[in-house]
Amino acid sequence: MSTVGERTLSREQMLALAEHIEAAELEAFEIPKVTGQYPDMTFADAYDVQWEIRRRKEARGNKTIGLKMGLTSWAKMAQMGVEVPIYGFLSDYFSVPDGGVVDTSKLIHPKIEAEIAFVTKAPLKGPGCHIGDVLAATDFIIPAVEVIDSRYQNFQFDMISVVADNASSTRFITGGQMANAADVDLRTLGVVVERNGEIVEVGAGAAVLGHPASSVAMLANLLAERDQYIPAGTFIMTGGITAAIAVKPGDNITVRYQGLGSISARFV
Repeated sequence: MSTVGERTLSREQMLALAEHIEAAELEAFEIPKVTGQYPDMTFADAYDVQWEIRRRKEARGNKTIGLKMGLTSWAKMAQMGVEVPIYGFLSDYFSVPDGGVVDTSKLIHPKIEAEIAFVTKAPLKGPGCHIGDVLAATDFIIPAVEVIDSRYQNFQFDMISVVADNASSTRFITGGQMANAADVDLRTLGVVVERNGEIVEVGAGAAVLGHPASSVAMLANLLAERDQYIPAGTFIMTGGITAAIAVKPGDNITVRYQGLGSISARFV
């Protein structure tokens, strides 16, 4: 699976798909998976659509403030029949403050995942980027909660459709305490997710490709396939430590990170 290589969509088809999928995100309506219409679509096509959605947002004045990795558990990859994770981008309006409110009227079927985010202090370029490069280039790590929201009807999708849909990105919340990556064993870092005071998921950092820094290395290597890289000062969400948990209006969530504080949010 490559993010470059064969393309099957014409430029017109790619632009039309980007407009269609972004409208579903902005106006919160469900759409059928795009591979239903374009069964020969490839990952290269899907990333073309995603980068065009990013270009559209930036052209309207939205800033891209980070990147994210998805499908970072080996079990999930096997289940979906893919060999590498996927990535997406984070736009400025996705950011929700710790203790803040997430307006579900702007979302379709939101779910949350507990994650660890990295902020870089030096650029990371693939191919051949590895965990040591990532740790050397990391300024700090910080707890994050991702709100994902697939735009596809009844969660009927495949990975090519998900990539085109910016990897289901919609909102994220950062909080807790920053830490030096060298001071934390990220593999054994424990996370507890509570919804309305009840524990609904627990996990440890090793759920993310064995070590969350591996996720950042893989991102640099995936970006290199499109002659892109991770600039210094990039905020990167490394993927879900826990399974995704559905949330609805009225829910309060708190995610506790071992030694790094907690993050909370309300869904209205």
